[in-house]
Amino acid sequence: MTPVIHVLDTDQALRNLDIAVAAGCPGVFLINHDFPMEPFLPILRQVRAARPETWLGVNFLAQPGDIAFPVLGNLARDGFRIDAYWADDACIDEFEKSQAIAERIAEARARSGWDGLYFGGVAFKKQRPVAPEHHATAARLATGYMDVVTTSGIATGQEADLAKIEDFRAAIGAAPLALASGITPENAARYCPLVDYFLVATGINHADDFYNIDPDRLDALLAVTKA
Repeated sequence: MTPVIHVLDTDQALRNLDIAVAAGCPGVFLINHDFPMEPFLPILRQVRAARPETWLGVNFLAQPGDIAFPVLGNLARDGFRIDAYWADDACIDEFEKSQAIAERIAEARARSGWDGLYFGGVAFKKQRPVAPEHHATAARLATGYMDVVTTSGIATGQEADLAKIEDFRAAIGAAPLALASGITPENAARYCPLVDYFLVATGINHADDFYNIDPDRLDALLAVTKA
């Protein structure tokens, strides 16, 4: 289980990262939910410099991999390693045998030299809708283009239809699967047999607080995943 921190500034990111690590999480994802990618980059550098050994993933909001991967490669060459990238939209088209955009993203990843894990959004919230009858096809196609197929419910904080996650798991077999919305200590047990990664923000935050982890909620969710 990996907490997701909606970043405001370096101090807030580090404070929440430290809560996650103290609870036993290997690291966190950071996301620039409230501002563009460019002012996010100095924060990433500062967080990595302050916590050089912590596992650190990033989501550049609304940026596909062909934009993100060159940036990640440049960060790595400058000494700021990012361990994972999560894209909300991996640009998989369930109606096409040839995945032209996903291929372009794969080429950008290869050229960038960045060697972290790619979590690619498929049938993901706030992206082009994918009809339930096409979930399996989209998931199956996705396995050729990313390390971790990543899906969600219909919106931030909304739990996913269990049937959707069952369809994804059946389609991708043993390939890694991440769920990135709506997970809470109360519902996590329903998804644990199907999912390899939970990416969690609102489900472990303080009530009515989009930005700060509640250590008690985090501990409760970790207890479920460990069980």
